[in-house]
Amino acid sequence: MSYIDIIKNKARSDKKAIVLPETTDKRTLIAASHILEEDLADIILIGNEEKIMDGAGWLEVDLSKARIVDPKQTDKLEEYVELLYETRKAKGMTLEKARAILLSDNLTFGVVMVKANDADGMVAGACHATADTLRPALQILKTAPGVKLVSGFFIMDVPDCEYGENGTFLFADCGLNQDPTAEELAAIADSSAKSFKQLVDAKPIIAMLSHSTKGSANHPLVDKVVEATKIAHEQYPHLTLDGELQTDAALVPHVAKSKASGSEVAGKANVLIFPNLDCGNIGYKLVQRLAKAEAYGPMLQGIAKPVNDLSRGCSWEDIVGVVALTAVQAQLV
Repeated sequence: MSYIDIIKNKARSDKKAIVLPETTDKRTLIAASHILEEDLADIILIGNEEKIMDGAGWLEVDLSKARIVDPKQTDKLEEYVELLYETRKAKGMTLEKARAILLSDNLTFGVVMVKANDADGMVAGACHATADTLRPALQILKTAPGVKLVSGFFIMDVPDCEYGENGTFLFADCGLNQDPTAEELAAIADSSAKSFKQLVDAKPIIAMLSHSTKGSANHPLVDKVVEATKIAHEQYPHLTLDGELQTDAALVPHVAKSKASGSEVAGKANVLIFPNLDCGNIGYKLVQRLAKAEAYGPMLQGIAKPVNDLSRGCSWEDIVGVVALTAVQAQLV
């Protein structure tokens, strides 16, 4: 059974309600129909019902089991206006501004639904930048207790791969933090370990990646990863983590023996922490395109309730996968 099929079975076992706010995007509507057909989640679509159903008819997909919420028609609008106002009034929010935002921005409307416990999670980003998805989530839901920063990750499922957890990996941060500090890298490693355990149900073995292995190169970029590894060992001593490691030393046992003998991580890693966003984003796309990997994300970790991003280059199949993962995250909130 493939990784995503395992996740889908978990999603079915305790169905959650997931908001899809980008209802003018045909991939979203196609994905919604498949999610409903596979019974993965209860789907809430935000927008004008007539337009959504016209789109479904044009695409020849069945959305009869979806719940459609039109911000202009719902009797929940005033409740949501009050909730948004109370959450953001310290930042200058007014009731009038809250109403205008909710009537014009489906992403914010979806996040407020999650805040109000009328939905369990949200998936967006097929036609919005990551910042547009993340901003309302951070402003309204805020970070989870004890979390230092929100970060982004991908679950990578690589076919016919002998490395990682039967070819499954977590890559972080691939979508959010541009140039994390050493302390932030350590925090990303801790959050990623939790996400890997939650979504892959296996022991996270974490490699702090670099172009150097155990002092083979001298550079401030290497120093940052060395310091991040030190901080992680001090602040998160429960983690199985090592660095700095080159990617081949992290993954390939015979390379690990020559480059990092004695490391409990080298040659066994399944969670890869990249030193900056350039490396993470380039790395996941190379693996996705050249190794034909399934890439699910960018998932977000550290928000109080599940809100996940999509690549604007995603397929409808990608949306189905991320919704299934979001539903599993919601089961454990």
